[in-house]
Amino acid sequence: MSKKIIGRVDKIDFPKLGLFNIDVKIDTGAYTSAIHCSDIIIENNSLRCIFNSETHQNFGKTEIVFDTFTRTNVKSSNGFKENRYKVKSEIIFFSKTYKINLTLSTRDDMKFPVLIGRQFLKQKFMVDVDLENVSFNKKTQ
Repeated sequence: MSKKIIGRVDKIDFPKLGLFNIDVKIDTGAYTSAIHCSDIIIENNSLRCIFNSETHQNFGKTEIVFDTFTRTNVKSSNGFKENRYKVKSEIIFFSKTYKINLTLSTRDDMKFPVLIGRQFLKQKFMVDVDLENVSFNKKTQ
């Protein structure tokens, strides 16, 4: 299987989350992928996640309820360990829909609301750090 070449950043759709043209950073240093979630509420064995941001473009006030979710330990680049909720969703690269695991994190203070990590990238993509918005540019042609 040949791998698609992507750049270091892109604008990607998460159709099941109602999020479109979201700025993502391709992070080969991260194992897991993470998405900004401003509020997490656990009720009736479900996880209600509010995707809302004052700083991130196209992050309107979207609310999604996940009936299936887990928790996982994530170690940040500064060595800090955090236990995060993890959900399964879908992401679109080059007009193709892929399944993706996303950990939920508050990322308002970060430049990108979404990090795409190695777990998702492996066996699908190669990263060329000189490129940007490769998938998005193909979509808009």
